[in-house]
Parts: sequence; structure tokens; C-alpha cells
Amino acid sequence: MIKKAIIDLGTNTFQLLIIEQDGQNFKTVHEESYAAKIGMGGISSGIITEEGIQRGVKGLQYFQQVFDKEGVTNENVLATATSAVRNAKNGDEFCQRVLDETGIKINVISGEEEATLIYEGVKLGMDIGTEPSMIMDIGGGSVEFIICDKNRIMYKQSFEIGGQRLMDKFMTSDPISPRSMGALRDYLEEQLLPLTNAVHQYAPVCVIGSAGSFETLIDMFCMKNYGHLPPSEQISFDLPISEFYDSFLQLVSKNHDERMALAGMKELRVDMIVVGVCLIDFVLKRFDIQQIKVSNYALKEGVLSRILQK
Repeated sequence: MIKKAIIDLGTNTFQLLIIEQDGQNFKTVHEESYAAKIGMGGISSGIITEEGIQRGVKGLQYFQQVFDKEGVTNENVLATATSAVRNAKNGDEFCQRVLDETGIKINVISGEEEATLIYEGVKLGMDIGTEPSMIMDIGGGSVEFIICDKNRIMYKQSFEIGGQRLMDKFMTSDPISPRSMGALRDYLEEQLLPLTNAVHQYAPVCVIGSAGSFETLIDMFCMKNYGHLPPSEQISFDLPISEFYDSFLQLVSKNHDERMALAGMKELRVDMIVVGVCLIDFVLKRFDIQQIKVSNYALKEGVLSRILQK
């Protein structure tokens, strides 16, 4: 049994998954997130700041300690970087610094490839069904939309409108002002025009949210209705649309400390979730979608799916 580690180097969060592989089967050995926030302070000007690079290196040095403890060798580490690194003028320098200081080699992927991996990850964890659905993955740097069913992808696109970028642009006050929310809606209308055309063509009936803000919405839903977080082994969820709007109204009307006091909120998401729910709200209303599902599987599980198929 070989242990393999998969790292998703997101703009806001580095996510680690260590598995034991036995042919096409696997067992999760260790799973963890680290708030590296490499996009903070630089993403809107197309760089990773020196502080961001240091936070990233520190996060991966910490993961390195986990590898030592779990017995994972560097050749069995698959590290994938997305929006923040692929768009940074000094993205290559970041990868080199990481390699020099941790021995971890980073694979920087395109937005198209990111969308495909997210689809494969979601598919590994749930039955997408035969009706068209729209997978939506809100990252800190980019947002991926994939219109698909369980058999194929009909449309996929990565938009550079992730949470950190939207916060830099629109979150000028806390709570966010109605005027900023209006400006954000206008911006999304313009940026997401290619998606609007695809939705007219394929008419998805359901939004499948993967990772990030969606996971926090599920945590809030479970805390409110059941008094505890969802079971860790559960991968997919239904989120009633009325519950989404209940959370949406709370999140956009509260400030940082008030949001932090909501049951199920994570420190890591407390600010970015505001623009996250504004984006979800826009998509649901603009495309008249009444059903939300959530998948805890996303990009790193897409990488896992490929490892298992080899």
C-alpha cells in the first residue's frame, strides 16, 4: 500500500489529502487545510507579495512535517496550483522558492484543466444524475462553472472573479453596502455573459456547489437545524433554497464579529463568504435555479480520481 499526498494550493487555502492506495480503492489517512492566503494583498495587481510567498512556504513546510510523520515521500506528493499562481507575474519565482525550501514540485494548471478536475472530483463523490446540472466552485482567485451530467461536460469555463478579487473590488465597508451589492451584481452580469449563453443552451436544473463557501453554508445549516456539524464521512448534501436565502440575508447584513458569532462559521471564510453568497444569489436568481446540492469533493479529489484510474 503506497501513501500519496495531494495538495490543492488555493488562493486562500492550501488543502491536503493523504490517501493509501490499493489499486482502484483508497483510504483517507489524513485531511487538513492551511490558511496560506497567498492572494492577500497582491492578487488584484497580479503578484504574490513577499509575505504571501512566506506564508505559502511556511504552510508547505508544515505539510512536510505531516509527510514525515505519515511516511509520504516527495515523489508521491502531487501539488497543484491554480488562479493566484497562474496569473501572478512572479508565479515561477513562487514555485522555485517552494521547491528550494520544501522539495515540493508544483504543477500550475490552466483554468480549463481546473474545471475538468473539479468535475471529476464531484463525480467521484456523488451521482450527478442525467439532467443537466451546473457545478460552481468559488475559489479565492477564480470561479469555475461546469454544466454537465454524470456522463459528460457540456460547457466549462474558469472566470477570474474569485472571492479575494471580489472582496478587493467591492467589500469597501463591513457590512457590505447595498450600493456595493448592486455594483457587484452589474459586474457579474457583464463578466458572466459567456455563462449566460451556455445556460440558455443547456438549461441546468440544479446548482452543485463544491468546496469553500458552500461547505460553510452546510455547516451553518446543520448547526441551526440539528445542533451539530455534518458527519465527516458525508460527501454530498442538499441545501434547501429557503435556508440559503436565510443565511444570505444574515451574512450580508452583519459585520465581521457578528458573522463570526454565527454557529458553523469558520474564521477562514468569515469575510470571503459575503461576496461568495452574493455570487450564489446572482446565479440562482439570474438563471432561475431552485435546487442546490453541495459536494465536499472538488479539485483535489479530481486529482485523486485520476490517480485511481491509472
